[in-house]
Amino acid sequence: MSTSATASVSTHILDTSIGRPAEGVAVHLSARPGRTADWQALGGSATDADGRCKDLPALPEGTTHVRLDFAVEPYFEESAKKQADAQQDAPANRDSGAFFPEVAITFAVEPGEHYHVPLLLNPFGYSVYRGS
Repeated sequence: MSTSATASVSTHILDTSIGRPAEGVAVHLSARPGRTADWQALGGSATDADGRCKDLPALPEGTTHVRLDFAVEPYFEESAKKQADAQQDAPANRDSGAFFPEVAITFAVEPGEHYHVPLLLNPFGYSVYRGS
């Protein structure tokens, strides 16, 4: 929950290649108190069955910049394996197909504001925006 001294962050991931939430993607949260300050790792979580991270750590007072790091390559490797297992004529061994093994999103925050940052993801591209 945000207060007047801090901002808060939430995220979710939709795999647009299958039209479903991306479950099990590791998400790491970092923050810094100014554009030239060092990043402080705050912790992380993984997306649930709805593609949401409901337990990201709170931001420290004075945070001005936030970075979300999404480890998407393991998700696509698992997804490719499941699809191959489900299709008898699909190749049994293939790479993850993920052009971007990681997605790092950095954005500025203001105290007291909530920032929901959805990631729309497919194996060869992604899009993010400030949600509500």
